[in-house]
Amino acid sequence: MFGDLPAKLPQQIAFLLVPNFSMIAFTSAVEPLRLANRASGKELYRWHLFTPDGKPVAASNGIQLTPEGAVDQVLNYHTVILCSGIDGHLYEDRNVFAVLRRAERQGADIGALCTGSHILAKANMLNGYRCTIHWENLASFTENFPEVEATAELFEIDRNRFTCSGGTAALDMMLNMIGQQHGHELAAAVSEQFIHERIRDRHDHQRMALTARLGVRHPKLIQVIQQMEANLEEPLSRGDLADAAGLSSRQMERLFAKYLKKSPARYYVELRLNRARLLLLQTNMSVIDIALACGFVSASHFSKCYRDFFGKTPRRERAGPVQRSAAEAPMLAGVE
Repeated sequence: MFGDLPAKLPQQIAFLLVPNFSMIAFTSAVEPLRLANRASGKELYRWHLFTPDGKPVAASNGIQLTPEGAVDQVLNYHTVILCSGIDGHLYEDRNVFAVLRRAERQGADIGALCTGSHILAKANMLNGYRCTIHWENLASFTENFPEVEATAELFEIDRNRFTCSGGTAALDMMLNMIGQQHGHELAAAVSEQFIHERIRDRHDHQRMALTARLGVRHPKLIQVIQQMEANLEEPLSRGDLADAAGLSSRQMERLFAKYLKKSPARYYVELRLNRARLLLLQTNMSVIDIALACGFVSASHFSKCYRDFFGKTPRRERAGPVQRSAAEAPMLAGVE
């Protein structure tokens, strides 16, 4: 898909939509194809929608789309893009897995949007490949699939696999494809139609810069928080954090109080608790393993901190009904 032009145009692309798929990721992938056709004056691309059972499927926003048919019909296409969203890590459908593997054996390029990487990994289709996934799902994905090389890139293209982290990253991935196949001028024209100021490279960051996320520009404070985010499993001491930023412990305390209205210790533990919640909801790791992975010395200490912050124990959190995935849940205190 990201290589040479197909022998025959329009290029036919099959989208496989699973329940609760991400509408923004899907439309961000389809709309560049539509505008490429319009801007070029030619039908360069044609897209077709399929669902596991051939019935209408609802996106995570509740909007239903009617497909052309069921999953087995994707075997007629050389490019198949799986679009997932909420609770993609819980999706299980052996028939879907089998059809995707068969499409691969027939030589199809297989792609995934948003949490679709979880589904491809469950189908054993990412072993030996490089992939990416939404930043909130990355920690759980690497725990669930240690044999897969997962990155935090905006999108990844590895031979006949392509994955994107979700949201508007699909737009940039498709703009890059259009540029490779039909020239940068067409890709730029499509980007301008979207009022998209630039076509991002796959190496662009998924997340906003800390300064934008926190609304804080103090370089020393940002440096401390970067160190915290990079060291969740083995937390650094207050002294080590301050030293790394060229601050005294007292100066660091004052910066956190002034800009974030909390102590460094409190901010750090909230970062770790938010990471723990993602692992609880998205993996089968034991509570003690999650505690250790997030820098807590014991399960009891972790449970107390978790209950104080979230109002429920880790076990109760996991036992409750999962209404939404972390990628679309409300943001929690301490993490933007």
